[in-house]
Amino acid sequence: MEQNYQQHEVTGGVPVKMWTKGVPVEAQALKQLENSARLPIVFKHVAVMPDVHYGLGATIGSVIPTFKAIIPAAVGVDIGCGMMACKTTLRAEDLPDNLGPLRTEIEKAVPHGSAPKTYRRNGSVREVGAWTNPPSAADAAWGQLVDEFEALCLDYPRLKNTNNHRHMGTLGGGNHFVEVCLDESGGVWIMLHSGSRGVGNAIGTHFIELAKKDAELHQRNLPDKDLAYLEEGSQYFGDYVRGVGWAQKFARLNREVMMQAAIGALRKVISKPFETHLEAVNCHHNYVQKETHFGQEVFVTRKGAVSAKAGELGIIPGSMGAKSFIVRGKGNPDSFMSCSHGAGRTMSRTQAKKMFTVDDQIKATEGVECRKDADVIDEIPMAYKDIDAVMLAQSDLVEVVYTLKQVVCVKG
Repeated sequence: MEQNYQQHEVTGGVPVKMWTKGVPVEAQALKQLENSARLPIVFKHVAVMPDVHYGLGATIGSVIPTFKAIIPAAVGVDIGCGMMACKTTLRAEDLPDNLGPLRTEIEKAVPHGSAPKTYRRNGSVREVGAWTNPPSAADAAWGQLVDEFEALCLDYPRLKNTNNHRHMGTLGGGNHFVEVCLDESGGVWIMLHSGSRGVGNAIGTHFIELAKKDAELHQRNLPDKDLAYLEEGSQYFGDYVRGVGWAQKFARLNREVMMQAAIGALRKVISKPFETHLEAVNCHHNYVQKETHFGQEVFVTRKGAVSAKAGELGIIPGSMGAKSFIVRGKGNPDSFMSCSHGAGRTMSRTQAKKMFTVDDQIKATEGVECRKDADVIDEIPMAYKDIDAVMLAQSDLVEVVYTLKQVVCVKG
């Protein structure tokens, strides 16, 4: 298999293999990667995807395999954040000429962001991005999680007072979105991006704090305090594995509930009968799980990266106004069978808001029914890397199955 990566040697650490040909890498991100590579728990090497950029806790776009230990801050606080995409039998010509009502219907069906709005639908109320009275689909999903959650709360009572049930089936803010897309042949897809919401954030934050306290006693030579890790057999390791596993289940179900709501919104606007889930993908890109690589069982943390085993389908979204891709993994062992999770930012949200205007946003998202106001300038396409360059840099990791272009985008 042709290899696209460049190997960066790290003094006092394992190598860093980088799929970054033709894409920019910040010096700050490289320093962060070197710190990760110096941890004694890291196995073999660190793999870096082409959407790499500096992140809180650990570098976004990194794959970190660890032996008998996990770094909670590398998993982060948006535990289980990921993508879901679903192909329908609808065609481009079945969509209305005016897509505004479809965007409005999706916004009503899926609680999103933190704007002080209230929608009343079928007896359910949405306020400030969360349900006051969750609908039956959210109740059913929560029913699959509640027993395990209550057991976790017995040991960690602070988790009880979080947005948990109320956040099931909700989008959140930032770069989370629901989109209606068209593939190359005019097929209509629904695609969305979200994670474990408030309760996942609480679980991640709590165990990051515990790991840092533990590190003060046992890991005095850490290159970065954010890289504090929990080792197998330590006081909190088992509970973290339990908590992070639960949050990842929440995230997957959350996307499924939102997908059904988005499909329902589509049916309200389009009278023509249609089927869904002709092809469907639901994949995390901020998570940890036990896997076997190079003959060794390790914990693999994908911080802004997607599993790309041979034949496995994944989703690599572009920015607002850019292409997205449904991909099939090639099972490249050097990347720990992973690929990028998107285009990757080239500038911070604050920088983007300073550099670009609402007029820039309007031009950049021409042809897309979406918000075009000052509050979404931080998501402008120019704040991200060129998605075509990102895909070229990882041609040995995945092959493109579908190329999608959004026509409707609901941002959190």
